[in-house]
Amino acid sequence: MSTKTPRHIAVIMDGNGRWARQRGWPRSRGHLEGAKAVRECVEGCLDLGVEVLTLYAFSTDNWQRPKEEIETLMGLLKRFLIEYTKEMGSMGVRFEAIGRLSQIPADCQRQIEAARKATSLNQKLTTILAVNYSGRTEIVDAVKRVAMEVREGTLEVDQIDSELFHQYLYTSRWPDPDLLIRTSGEMRVSNFLLWQLSYTEIFVMEKLWPDFKRTDLFEAAEHFAKRQRRYGGV
Repeated sequence: MSTKTPRHIAVIMDGNGRWARQRGWPRSRGHLEGAKAVRECVEGCLDLGVEVLTLYAFSTDNWQRPKEEIETLMGLLKRFLIEYTKEMGSMGVRFEAIGRLSQIPADCQRQIEAARKATSLNQKLTTILAVNYSGRTEIVDAVKRVAMEVREGTLEVDQIDSELFHQYLYTSRWPDPDLLIRTSGEMRVSNFLLWQLSYTEIFVMEKLWPDFKRTDLFEAAEHFAKRQRRYGGV
């Protein structure tokens, strides 16, 4: 991997609904086409030599959507994992998921666990799906774990710093993202990886997620390579 290649790319996959609406199709069609774009993104990361890819698939706020759309999304998640797990294995992709997974349908939980186990030894790329995820919720959950250990006497307050706190996050096993890509042109992080994005470079494109191709990933990586990352320095 080049020193100018992002080690970890995070993606806010936005615009499925608008993409479908522009064509007079139901939102479910947009989500279906969006799943195809995931493959493009994964394969592009493999081409670049990226180590970690985190995809924002379903937020805790998405439960406010119509019941039919939620059922479609959960069905697509299960179907995607059933169809794609073997392919991930052949490509050397390891699958992981983060979020309050215990709150999603049991059949989806089982499929996530099956995909994890089936791909656990793969090492080329770790693809993390953020499902029922919220950056604020992640931080709250981490604070609760820290507070519990302080109460139990296994952790001293003076031991707590940013490095230690990182160990209590859902993403403790992976480096923070170097590059965040957001489609649909929206200029916000939408409650995604709030702790981890502190020094992440951001690339926003107008293209809606179902239209995303691996060449778009290459373009974002090329822009990343031209940036100077100072991490608060001069």
